[in-house]
Amino acid sequence: MSFPETPRYVLPSTTDATVVLRRLARDGWTTREGFALPEAGWDVTGNNLVLFGRVPDVDTVQLVVLAAARGAGVVAIADAAGEAGRALLGDLARLGPVRRDTETPPVEETGTVDQLAPEQRALLERLANGETIAAAAASEFMSLRTANRRIAEARKLLGVRTTREAVMAYLESRG
Repeated sequence: MSFPETPRYVLPSTTDATVVLRRLARDGWTTREGFALPEAGWDVTGNNLVLFGRVPDVDTVQLVVLAAARGAGVVAIADAAGEAGRALLGDLARLGPVRRDTETPPVEETGTVDQLAPEQRALLERLANGETIAAAAASEFMSLRTANRRIAEARKLLGVRTTREAVMAYLESRG
């Protein structure tokens, strides 16, 4: 399963950070202040976690970059012209794209129901008929975890956030 692009922002003010954090929270990201990751596992990519806060010095830059390298999203408040800001931008850019404004990233093209795999369509059909995900998974001879993964992939393809929206898109396509 692929995950949404991990957000990396370096912004000049708390106001800008608040705008971005609210949008990320609406999109299903969990936000947490501070850049230290207490989780024992290295890769936190699938957790949809965004860490945020001020970056006043190079020591904090190291925490931000480590969190981003481990897969967490980051919203850093820093002066891009200062020493810490320049170091932060340079190091984060090595990991992937870094946004420096509050603009919404471009929306990816969404797929159509015709592009769903047969097992995804079968699961959505069963959900549309009122079955639970567990019952649909059992009926399709797959584990609950696999069914949840297939439904999440279908949601992403269809460009919707919830399973209910995916079922509605499926029903609309049937006519």
